[in-house]
Amino acid sequence: MVKTFHVEYFGRLSATLGSMGDSTHTSVGVSPQGDAPLSRATIVRYAVGSVGTGGFGTLPGLVLIYFLTDTLGVAAGLAGLVVIASKVVDVLIDPVIGDISDASARRRGTRGYLMWWGALALPVFFVLTFAVPPGLEGAGAALWVMVAFIGCAVGFSLFQVPYIALPVELTGHYDERTRLLAWRVVVLSVAILLFGGGGPVLRSLGGDNQRLGYVLMAVVAGLVIGLGFAVAAKVAPRRPPQHAPRGTAELRHGSRLLTGRMTRLGSQYRAGLDTLRTNQPFRVLVLTFFLQAAATGIMLAGAQYVATWVLDSEAAVTFLFVALIAPAVIMSPVWGAVARRVGKEKAFSWASLIFMAGSVSLVLLLVAPGPWVYVPVAVCGAAYAGLQALPMAMLPDTVPVRTESQAGVYGGVWTAGETTGMALGSVALTVVLAATGYIESTATQNVTQPDSAVGGIVVAFSVIPALAVAVSLVSLRAYPLRRADIMAANVKEYQ
Repeated sequence: MVKTFHVEYFGRLSATLGSMGDSTHTSVGVSPQGDAPLSRATIVRYAVGSVGTGGFGTLPGLVLIYFLTDTLGVAAGLAGLVVIASKVVDVLIDPVIGDISDASARRRGTRGYLMWWGALALPVFFVLTFAVPPGLEGAGAALWVMVAFIGCAVGFSLFQVPYIALPVELTGHYDERTRLLAWRVVVLSVAILLFGGGGPVLRSLGGDNQRLGYVLMAVVAGLVIGLGFAVAAKVAPRRPPQHAPRGTAELRHGSRLLTGRMTRLGSQYRAGLDTLRTNQPFRVLVLTFFLQAAATGIMLAGAQYVATWVLDSEAAVTFLFVALIAPAVIMSPVWGAVARRVGKEKAFSWASLIFMAGSVSLVLLLVAPGPWVYVPVAVCGAAYAGLQALPMAMLPDTVPVRTESQAGVYGGVWTAGETTGMALGSVALTVVLAATGYIESTATQNVTQPDSAVGGIVVAFSVIPALAVAVSLVSLRAYPLRRADIMAANVKEYQ
């Protein structure tokens, strides 16, 4: 049975969250921009940010663990710990950055400053992640990569958290949000294709010197990511500040400053937890997207292993990405049209079912590896466009938008959930590799993997993602919001 939340629910939710801020005026699902159609320039600039997010979300997920195990000689279990460490930091800082983003929007009238810091910091740490000093291998190399990749995680969060919050401020219209996020996913899909397919090509320019190839790849990719971030930072709305900046009054209380900041830190985490505790639609959507991010993460991390050890060609990873992303580019606007016709939540369910069917069919690689694999991968790609565009378009609908918005807190929790899911997928792959006897190696070694390890790679690439998506569909059934709820809330706001 489909549950429908009425306008009264929004009033209760807004009142509940109202105690978390200072503003006396509240609304739900309505941005300061109201129902005005988004300009083409706004959509383009916002979408270009996904060149950066797609690049950073794709390339490390595709090559980082493989770089550790097959170039630096790091054991699979230790490689998983490297990923876990960076994601733990990510989860800890995302709610804090979300709160800082909201504070910046109040004091300075825009969230753009944090986005600019991310655009500057991430390219530097991205290059350092792959610029491991010559001769450093094993545990030492793992430590270098871990520290540099933590820097990447911080730089990415500085951009991503306010970026996720922007749709709430850009438009309050149900279908305009779908339009904005659908075109963002078009660019995201192109970025994944370019980075996923082009990254290994850039890496190959190093020839026999694999480390040099990785550095060349990181330099080019880092610059493109930073440029994408910079373009999107310009779309952040600018409004008159609501509060005066901190000044000498705060500095005069220096003896109490540290205590105040620790108290503030606690309130930042409480605000993030409150979004999950009090907002059931948001909680359901975060859980659903978390599970699907785990499915995406394990497939992304496993693609290079499938190419090398199942299809017997490192270069095949480029064709896997073309098969995955080319349909996604075409299907992103199609999923937007489907959502306008049947609703975002139903379209999201359909996309999930299609992705699950394509994923589970890949288990046949156990008995018959071959070029046929590109067909089910293309099916997954067609569905993947919906798995990205639709939940992102649903996210602003769950946020009670206020004059003093808390959209940054929501963006922080969302980003923490997504990155944790992606990390869980990568770590799940390393667990499977370790359990099935995968043999790590350095760039100068040639090894043959046991059949158990090759079988583990296939199962991790097919069955495990399908199971994660199946569980996410159970969660999605509890999502209560429909088009009528959002539009009714908008009407009530402007009466």
